[in-house]
Amino acid sequence: MTASNPPRDESRIHLDSTADIMSSIGSELAGRLSLVSLRGRRRRPAPPALVLVAHGSRDPRALNTVRLLMERVRELRPGVPVRLGHIELNEPLLPDTLAALGDTPAVLVPLLLSRGYHVKRDIPEMAAAAAARTRVAAPLGPHPLLVETLYARLVEAGWRTGADDPVRRNGAVVLAAAGSRDPDSAADTRRTARLLAERLGVPVVPAYASAATPTVEAAVRSLTARGRHRIAVASCFTAPGRFATQCAEEAPWIASAPLGAHEAMTRLVLHRYDQALATPATTAA
Repeated sequence: MTASNPPRDESRIHLDSTADIMSSIGSELAGRLSLVSLRGRRRRPAPPALVLVAHGSRDPRALNTVRLLMERVRELRPGVPVRLGHIELNEPLLPDTLAALGDTPAVLVPLLLSRGYHVKRDIPEMAAAAAARTRVAAPLGPHPLLVETLYARLVEAGWRTGADDPVRRNGAVVLAAAGSRDPDSAADTRRTARLLAERLGVPVVPAYASAATPTVEAAVRSLTARGRHRIAVASCFTAPGRFATQCAEEAPWIASAPLGAHEAMTRLVLHRYDQALATPATTAA
């Protein structure tokens, strides 16, 4: 006898097809609902992490200052994950911070005040080695918010906000920065000095703690020779450290504190973060 297939149950076929269709619809619906909150609003994807990139210092005040700045950035933008990484000398080091983020996208904001080797080479190379897609923001300077912080710190140190004509004739400021052999770094510092001079109405001369000239001492001598006898030193450093301390000691009158966690610095960090997100990725793994 020739074997034959048993007759198929048409109702069973119909039920199986219906189950497949309903399962497919359910999976699609679940996927769409995962993007919608309980209030019916579409969920936004999590923003990239903001990684503050500090240089690092053996001075414990530097780490405390950067951590305070990080907390104020978090307070101002609570929806953004904020992390900290150092180029050297302090933990966490930037590669470790990026490794801990895994595949979370990130924007690296250098807490550096001009272009130079760290901004151009060190940070992009560390970012490129990370697993996640990253962007490297511009350094904090030059920018009007940086100048606003410099001005505020000078006022805190004793600079007169309502300077009269004698003060304008006799006053001057030395803008003390770390220094670099990169000509772009010097150009950025000169630009910051010009913006601060416009804000104060007195000459502002850039000077450096290392790797560039003039020194703070030489800049003070130059201004004194020009008849400027009310000379302040503006500390163009993110946080306290050896260079900031050395430059402040050269002040013949007053010296301002480092920029620190001033409110304008917090806004400047977030501005660089937003600016980086609005432009094509500069470094991607």
